[in-house]
Amino acid sequence: MTIKEAQETVDQWIKTYGVRYFSELTNMAVLTEEVGELARVIARKYGDQSFKEGETDNLGEEMADVLWVLLCLANQTGVDLTKELLKSIEKKTLRDKERHINNDKLK
Repeated sequence: MTIKEAQETVDQWIKTYGVRYFSELTNMAVLTEEVGELARVIARKYGDQSFKEGETDNLGEEMADVLWVLLCLANQTGVDLTKELLKSIEKKTLRDKERHINNDKLK
């Protein structure tokens, strides 16, 4: 699935099952919540914390939840994430093409 197809799939789901998009502000709050849930799993799995009873290593699920809400925000604000990601890659390439290669901390 391409990013464009993902945006279209989420939009169709919202129109079919979700009644309407939550407001942009609500979705921003939901995105923050989902990022927090992802951070919790990463802290448990890769950090110094352990999973609490009943918690699961659902890393992929939490990443997908973050992506879902991000796709919703892109759709409702008219952002073409494919185009914006390509622009971001170009910007980072121009800015950082030698920065990381020459960073002794990464060797």
